[in-house]
Amino acid sequence: MSLARVFRHLFAPPWLVRRAFAQHVLERIEAAIGASEKRHRGEIRFAVEGALEFLPVARGLTPRERALEVFSLLKVWDTEENTGVLVYVQVVDRDIEIVADRAIARRIPQTQWDAICGRIEQAFADKRYDEGVVAGIGEIGEVLAAHFPAGPENADELPDKPAVL
Repeated sequence: MSLARVFRHLFAPPWLVRRAFAQHVLERIEAAIGASEKRHRGEIRFAVEGALEFLPVARGLTPRERALEVFSLLKVWDTEENTGVLVYVQVVDRDIEIVADRAIARRIPQTQWDAICGRIEQAFADKRYDEGVVAGIGEIGEVLAAHFPAGPENADELPDKPAVL
């Protein structure tokens, strides 16, 4: 347990997420997801979260572990072809995680997702939140289109609207 991390979460202001992800930014992300999903059979969800509760942080819950919980909570796993992808942003920890469902994970290594996360994090370091996420979604879409191209029936199984937790 990092005491500094616990304090960051305890004292993070409730408006922290909205400062970086205002309504117009969330709308731009939603549009990017919708446009991306027309090119492939994957389903992309974006979730952003501010401070976590004290006990999970004190117990050492990592952003990756939280991303896996959110993957389940948002039912990203619940697609016909197991082609859900979660982009999870933990604002207080300044961490981005991409979690891919089983069918995707069998074809695309985590290192590829980690590289995309790194590029999004670089944009965030420059306070270009919307640009970073939209570019990241574009990259995810390219990867998914190469492995899971859209077919004649390309159902939209998950909401495109970002989840603010």
